[in-house]
Amino acid sequence: MESGGSSIERRNTLRSDSFSDGKDFDNLPETGCLSIIVLGASGDLAKKKTFPALFNLYRQGFLQSNEVHIFGYARTKISTDELRDRIHKYLVHGKSDSEHSEDVSKFLQLLKYVSGSYDSVDGFRLLDKEISEHEISKNSLEGSSRRLFYLALPPSVYPPVCKMIKHCCMNKSDLGGWTRIVVEKPFGKDLESAENLSTQLGNLFDEPQLYRIDHYLGKELVQNLLVLRFANRFFLPLWNRDNIDNIQIVFREDFGTEGRGGYFDEYGIIRDIIQNHLLQVLCLVAMEKPVSLKPEHIRDEKVKVLQSVLPIKPEEVVLGQYDSYRDDPTVADDSNTPTFATVVLRIHNERWEGVPFILKAGKALNSRKAEIRVQFKDVPGDIFRSKKQGRNEFVIRLQPSEAMYMKLTVKQPGLEMSTIQSELDLSYGQRYQGVTIPEAYERLILDTIRGDQQHFVRRDELRAAWEIFTPLLHKIDDGELKPLPYKPGSRGPVEADELLAKAGYVQTHGYIWIPPTL
Repeated sequence: MESGGSSIERRNTLRSDSFSDGKDFDNLPETGCLSIIVLGASGDLAKKKTFPALFNLYRQGFLQSNEVHIFGYARTKISTDELRDRIHKYLVHGKSDSEHSEDVSKFLQLLKYVSGSYDSVDGFRLLDKEISEHEISKNSLEGSSRRLFYLALPPSVYPPVCKMIKHCCMNKSDLGGWTRIVVEKPFGKDLESAENLSTQLGNLFDEPQLYRIDHYLGKELVQNLLVLRFANRFFLPLWNRDNIDNIQIVFREDFGTEGRGGYFDEYGIIRDIIQNHLLQVLCLVAMEKPVSLKPEHIRDEKVKVLQSVLPIKPEEVVLGQYDSYRDDPTVADDSNTPTFATVVLRIHNERWEGVPFILKAGKALNSRKAEIRVQFKDVPGDIFRSKKQGRNEFVIRLQPSEAMYMKLTVKQPGLEMSTIQSELDLSYGQRYQGVTIPEAYERLILDTIRGDQQHFVRRDELRAAWEIFTPLLHKIDDGELKPLPYKPGSRGPVEADELLAKAGYVQTHGYIWIPPTL
């Protein structure tokens, strides 16, 4: 695909009302060039996610070679050409080299590398010099250029890096330009550390400049939740405690920590997956209809959901640790870190009173998937006696094989009046043939350039999320709650299934959803 596009298209794509932060853009000069600075450019996250996302945006014409330049910054002492060589294979992953070779070559020419430490004034002044020279070469008016800093770094270095950006690399914003900071999770380890981090960043940047990225909010099926719930008449009367018995939000991986044992052992499955990814999905499933689609109206409703969550009961938590986890030399021999957790959350409001929200995540399990499973109550006065076959469920498969399907009871074909479970199925691979579903990072980086914070975590939202999980996490850290052992390749501890049954979930027997083939 050509990476060009008309000036009108570029203006519509990369300039939005939210750029101006209250200014009238019609009275401002054309927005200046765009500099994207990837800090931690030599690390795995940048190579595997950030640079490929930027390349795909370039390939599809969302980043224009005549106005964008990409800078890598890290401590590793390598040249620009060496960085280009390192990331090249990740840009063509799963494709033949010839398929996008011209686009890859042009994209790599937009990349420049600067080496320096994360607390070095000299390093960041050199980075600012390189950015400024690019802006001058593009004839950008001072104050009209845009600088996007992507922190593909450990959270421990966020404060010093942000201080350096603030003191050395800011763009003036009087003429519509801006400086924006993208920070990766984890945002702290508990309420206190998250608040400390938020305070340090908040002292340097205003909230509209900060983009706390949770890539789950960029997934296609997650982004579909608001449309499903609020654009379809038949969901509106059903989406409440009168009809829904329980809701599961599940994340399963069929592999262990695989080289990330040291990192994972510091955080665990709750901090790594449940407190952020799954809780964000819960907000979209449970929130009330926002006043509009403006980012702040949506984020207001998400915060209300989090503030309505009751304290977690210890008896509604099951933790697990797979048997070979401690064999990793980077993991402590006496580690209490859970690699599996099932947690029941209860929302104290009119819509959801009495409906358990079951968040479940684990590593080294028997399958890999992420899904939302909405289970409806039994049919009252069931004349077909089909209860034993299972309940109606609405399932949203987030990954892999993106799909939405409704499990329902139908008549089995034949002369007998017998019932069977089947489904109404929208499988994306079959329905949207030839349509490439964008990676979450592509969508979220583009949202950052556009100035749309809808799919990013606001500070009060982050605080409310940590308030829910911090007491539980402290009990785990103090050794008060112990993970149960489970075998790799299993469903996890059997106690987790028992907890699901106590919460009201009824497992379906004799039915398996099979993704349709083309």
